[in-house]
Amino acid sequence: MVIHEHRHRLLEGMAHAVAAKGYADTTIADIVREASVSRRTFYEHFATKAQCLVALYEAASHNALKVLRASIDPTHEWQTQVERALSAYLACMAQNPVLMRTLFIEILGLGTEGLQARRRMNQEIADFMLGVVNGGEGAPQRSKPLSPDMAMAVVGGINELILQYIERDRVAQLLELVEPSSQLVRLATGAES
Repeated sequence: MVIHEHRHRLLEGMAHAVAAKGYADTTIADIVREASVSRRTFYEHFATKAQCLVALYEAASHNALKVLRASIDPTHEWQTQVERALSAYLACMAQNPVLMRTLFIEILGLGTEGLQARRRMNQEIADFMLGVVNGGEGAPQRSKPLSPDMAMAVVGGINELILQYIERDRVAQLLELVEPSSQLVRLATGAES
């Protein structure tokens, strides 16, 4: 469908433009040039460049969440599932260091709108973690389930580790974070003392 294709091209155009110039210096003209679409097409999809960046952030985050979900194998214990999910998630991020920098850093430059988008996505990831760690329907219940607040704390902690790697230009080494991130989950669940 052309509408979907145009939106996808605009999101890619935003990613390339922001990677090249930073969000503050990126103009709508830059985005449409990168996307090879008209300004009119941009405004058919987005009211502002901030709205376009939020859409890019959400699309990339949903893609990462899809990678997390696909890595789950309920036949394994939850600790193994968490480690495999973290490996898949971090490997997915390491494949596109420019996009990761854009999303983890530039989204915060939007102020409230960017913070709200980040919080929505963090909540989706925390909810996913709760489902894996605490088990879904039919799974054995843990004696001490992971609380929603602790799940969010774990997501925030892992995001800060990722942000440090991005700031140090070490995105290619993100898989080094699998062990400390897994350990954080185990500590938060009481599986490791």
